[in-house]
Amino acid sequence: MIVRRAYRYRLYPTRSQGVALEGVLARCRELYNAALEERQQAYKRLGLSISGAAQQRQLPAIKKTRQARPA
Repeated sequence: MIVRRAYRYRLYPTRSQGVALEGVLARCRELYNAALEERQQAYKRLGLSISGAAQQRQLPAIKKTRQARPA
């Protein structure tokens, strides 16, 4: 029998930590939605299925591009 345990932790971030966490969450949400849209458009337009691994290989280039952009 497999016993699975889960632990929950309540965070109490400072105001500046909360702002930083919100920023990270926003970037993750943006990236996820962009990847989902890319998959949907590729399938609708070309009938292609893009794998998660293929999208992960694109991440370093995306990161470089985003870091080069002025804030």
